[in-house]
Amino acid sequence: MKWNLDPSHTSIDFKVRHMGIASVRGSLKVLSGSVETDEAGRPTQVEAVIDAASIATGEPQRDGHLRSADFLHAEQYPEIRFVSTQIEPLGGNRYRIQGNLTIRDITKPVTLEAEVSAPIKDPWGMQRIAASASGQINRKDWNLTWNQVLELGALLVGEEVKFNLEVEAVAPAPVAAQ
Repeated sequence: MKWNLDPSHTSIDFKVRHMGIASVRGSLKVLSGSVETDEAGRPTQVEAVIDAASIATGEPQRDGHLRSADFLHAEQYPEIRFVSTQIEPLGGNRYRIQGNLTIRDITKPVTLEAEVSAPIKDPWGMQRIAASASGQINRKDWNLTWNQVLELGALLVGEEVKFNLEVEAVAPAPVAAQ
């Protein structure tokens, strides 16, 4: 069965070390995507399109810098894409999802650890599933290399980006017979 991601109930949150002493947190918005499941409800394929310009950390000047050519270059590369390549059951409702992440037209493999819910029926009669997932990337793998070295050798912006996803997906509405 194919499920459509619900952008209004899906979030991507991330954190990056700042000056080696604390973390800056931010978020990105999902534009669209889908999850395919087998007859038993196990995920078999995941795809997502993320809005690069939606990056938000709560500080407008920093957000503008993150959208610029120094980082995401959102004007030239408006979408970040994820496509799974393998989904491995880990027991119960947990899965390891391997896939390709494309940022700025550079595609590299990433691994997510996910926990998937059983389907439910929402108050409007639609079937929904959800998942929580986490992972980490090194931003330099996507040529996101802008940085400054501070006086004692720490980096202004950490290279490791940790992220958490909360995802809801909805089954397509059945087509009414005519």
